[in-house]
Amino acid sequence: MTSRERVLAHLDGRPVDRLPLMPITMQFAADLIGAKYLRYATDFRTLVEGQLRTAEQYGFDYVSCISDPAREAADCGADIVLFDDQPPAFKEERALLAEKTRLAGLRIPDPLGGGRMTDRVRAAELFRREVGGDKLIEGWIEGPMAEGADLRGINTIMLDLYDDPAFVTDLFEFVTEMEIRFAQAQVEAGVDLIGIGDAAASLVGPAFYGQFVWPCEKRMVDAIHAMGARVRLHICGDTTAILDGMGRLGCDIVDLDYPVDMRAGRARMASQVILGNVEPVGVMRNDTPDHVRAALAACHEAVGPRYIVGAGCELVRDTPEANVRAMGAFAMDTAP
Repeated sequence: MTSRERVLAHLDGRPVDRLPLMPITMQFAADLIGAKYLRYATDFRTLVEGQLRTAEQYGFDYVSCISDPAREAADCGADIVLFDDQPPAFKEERALLAEKTRLAGLRIPDPLGGGRMTDRVRAAELFRREVGGDKLIEGWIEGPMAEGADLRGINTIMLDLYDDPAFVTDLFEFVTEMEIRFAQAQVEAGVDLIGIGDAAASLVGPAFYGQFVWPCEKRMVDAIHAMGARVRLHICGDTTAILDGMGRLGCDIVDLDYPVDMRAGRARMASQVILGNVEPVGVMRNDTPDHVRAALAACHEAVGPRYIVGAGCELVRDTPEANVRAMGAFAMDTAP
């Protein structure tokens, strides 16, 4: 079976020949083709080349349009800091919505309007031409908490949750509509799955998550499913306190980062496929291939058959080749 067939069958609960292999790579992929990260993040052709080379060399079952969280905010007019060989960044004091009254005049950018969102859509189109039905193609959008923090500033929005909940509601409404439109453009370009990255959601407790974040994530998930695509939820950090809510979103794949106990994740997500959660630095980068395999075996045992091989978060750029190959060998040798 092809990689794409393998992943889709696994998500549907149908038999597969082995566990799918879907670790996140960004800087790792850029380095593999000798590209500076600025090029990787701003030129869809470079991103596609890096992803294709990485998938081919290590046997990954998918390719991804992910590069950084600053695409949507940049197209909204945010002041993005670009670096030659690391991901774009935000400066809190220069956040687009540092003055929150600006939200009322903010307009949702056109995903096909020629900005950074368009570059990601072009990557999806090129992936579809290059891989056809062989590899699963993943698009990417930001979740409400992550994008809200990108537009407002992470520290400021944390205060807003207490001081101005009406503003947070309005901001998340804007973000949710923008991200649904961005997802639609990527699905129409040919992606099979949309990843929702909501890193900052791990920083709020279950009460705020349930009141503000979960309803918007749920709207995104339902909208993407209505488009005919699958959904992968990726929230970096310790999500133990919000696992119940994450499990009720109805995502096809849920990534769990390394601080989360995989047995606890499975207990609260009976039906989802779980991906992860080997520590990207302590194990994948700094440990041995044998320990990588042992860590993956422990994850698989904890989760059971509905498991996808991957790290807790992005493979860091200087992860040893032997350890990435050990991850691939585990997937190749392991039936669900």
